[in-house]
Amino acid sequence: MGFVVLYLLSIYLKYRKSSYKDASGNSFLQILFDKRNYGEFLISSRLEKLERHHRLLTNVYLPKSDGSTTEIDILMIAETGIYVFESKNYSGWIFGDEKGRNWTQVLENKQKNHFYNPVWQNNGHITALKHATGLGNPELYRSYIVFSERCTLKKLSVNLPNVFVMKRDSLLRNVKLDMMSSPNVFEPEQVDRIYVKLMGFTHADSYTKSAHIDNVRSKIS
Repeated sequence: MGFVVLYLLSIYLKYRKSSYKDASGNSFLQILFDKRNYGEFLISSRLEKLERHHRLLTNVYLPKSDGSTTEIDILMIAETGIYVFESKNYSGWIFGDEKGRNWTQVLENKQKNHFYNPVWQNNGHITALKHATGLGNPELYRSYIVFSERCTLKKLSVNLPNVFVMKRDSLLRNVKLDMMSSPNVFEPEQVDRIYVKLMGFTHADSYTKSAHIDNVRSKIS
């Protein structure tokens, strides 16, 4: 019992210190009892440790050309580019490639769950970002698909430039290496301006969130 209390206290203290609290609007209980929120929180907490100038946004709902929206889990604007993070806080075995519409999760009981290709998902996010920011150069963007440590990336085939698939425990190291090997494309003032511009697409209302969820479900039905 004492261990559980200490564990929860450590999570709560991280939550209190993290910018995720204000950026997402999620309460501590919403993080604790929602795997999706908790995965995003863990990614955001890791990215906050980066020393170079950067800005983080959470749950960014951008309009698409068909009138629907696309939601970016975590977005980082840095001097080296715009980083788009798709969180997949899954367990089990993960199978997929860059070409198939859906990827597959296989649980211990052999149950199979299909989910929309996260590479395609992030491509949609980046397309919407280009329109929202007016920054159309594809070299400005990095796509990160981040899975939980509880899963096994069993059979994945993704060989695209600026697209990275990994587990969460290697995220910070890989982002640091990416930033170290990339030239600066923005001045700090530009980073801040892009951040302010995109802030207007956060904290979506319940109608926008519900419509977005329906749209996502239709893609895997």
